[in-house]
Amino acid sequence: MAAASVPGGPRTLAGSRARRSRETWVGRAFFAAALVSVIITVFIILTLFEQAVEFVLSIELTQLVAQGWFPRRGMFDIATLLIGTFLVTAIAMAIAAPIGLFSAIYLSEYASPRIRGIVKPILEVLAGIPSVVLGFFALTFINPNVVQALVPTAKGFNLAAAAIAVGILTIPLVATISEDAMKAVPQALREASYGLGARRVTTATRVVVPAAISGIVAAIILGVSRAVGETMVVAVAAGASGGSLRSWNPFEPGQTMTAAMAALATGSDQVAGDNAAFQSLFFVGLVLFISTLALNLVGDAFVRRVRQAY
Repeated sequence: MAAASVPGGPRTLAGSRARRSRETWVGRAFFAAALVSVIITVFIILTLFEQAVEFVLSIELTQLVAQGWFPRRGMFDIATLLIGTFLVTAIAMAIAAPIGLFSAIYLSEYASPRIRGIVKPILEVLAGIPSVVLGFFALTFINPNVVQALVPTAKGFNLAAAAIAVGILTIPLVATISEDAMKAVPQALREASYGLGARRVTTATRVVVPAAISGIVAAIILGVSRAVGETMVVAVAAGASGGSLRSWNPFEPGQTMTAAMAALATGSDQVAGDNAAFQSLFFVGLVLFISTLALNLVGDAFVRRVRQAY
């Protein structure tokens, strides 16, 4: 008997000609949407690259190595911004990574469904707080009550206060993704651990966390990307809106790459000052893009290496 006459055969499963036509057009619409996003990304990269090259060609290379980042004066020390970005990211992740991971372990392995239903929405509300609000919180509470209480010589605007606020902002991201990764670990692994006499804490730290390590690493990488890309918290709490001197001291005013771009472009569609100041925005943007891309590529390679299939 032919396949077409068998109920459930290939032609029956394929549906009518009108249905296949609709599916074809839907597939083309989805492909067009994906293609548009790719084209937009390509144009953004090309614009960044073109303007960054124009900036480099319009200045002396010695201007990229100066005492600090003062673009309106023709001082484009990119190392100042890289140091500020590194300090903010390192302090923020020193806060967000352990707190977020421990929160995920509690929600996944210890919390009852009722407690999880209360705590997880609170974390999501914390993630929804506008960053500018956390910036003012860092300026008016974290700095005088935490940073200056520990380091009395800290300035009124400093990178440490901004970094703590960025860490608070990053905790829900790390916690939520890590908890999802741990919940995806098969229950059979936990039962096998309990069957061997392991305690709950041993099962959580020696079985569940290693099994979910790829998701946890992905959560930390996303947290780092979130910290690197944060703008308003640093712009409000770290000061140095007109520029900053190169310094490794987190208790001094400073700038990250994103905050420097926001501060430089504020107030006009054409940045006043040195002729190359406007193009420096694209140069910093390109450096930020390359840094974030490299971080994600390294993290993705690590995640693929340690990922386990169950």
